[in-house]
Amino acid sequence: MSLMNPRSSTHAIKLLETDHREVDAMFEAFEKATTGPDQTEIVSRICKALAIHTELEERIFYPESRNVLKSDGQDQVDEAYVEHASLKGLIQRLDGMRANEPLFKAYVTVLKEYVQHHVKEEEKDYFPDVEKTSLDLEAIGQRMLVLKEQLMTQLRDEGSPRGVVRAKLIESQPLPQRAMKKAA
Repeated sequence: MSLMNPRSSTHAIKLLETDHREVDAMFEAFEKATTGPDQTEIVSRICKALAIHTELEERIFYPESRNVLKSDGQDQVDEAYVEHASLKGLIQRLDGMRANEPLFKAYVTVLKEYVQHHVKEEEKDYFPDVEKTSLDLEAIGQRMLVLKEQLMTQLRDEGSPRGVVRAKLIESQPLPQRAMKKAA
């Protein structure tokens, strides 16, 4: 990407990178939070943001990029799906937890580390490879924005008790079916 042709606000990769920065800021807020209820509220927001982000990637970005990446890029897509499965497992573990429970902070720490690893790989290797293709990242970004609005509505806070992590995931196919899906 050159400075003469900056990404628009609806560019798919810019949208994903914006999500990455927002989640990173939430992890920083968690580390600064001093009360259990504040911590669980932040972790609930992190889990919701990750649930939405993973769906955007798995339903739209990954299948579309799989269609245009060369054979060596297919491994990047496969690894991204597997990393998402690990993240979702940690999110499920956090659901319903309170900050004073054993392993709460450990789960959040490992979730943060997994997210940071995943983001680093996407932004260093995967996204640049996708940008070298003919993929219409503006059109994909538009589709992602529509889906994001739908998912945000689907996951709107239904009023969980303060001090308990609310980490609802979006139902999806098993990993092998998700990972092998190609865009229509």
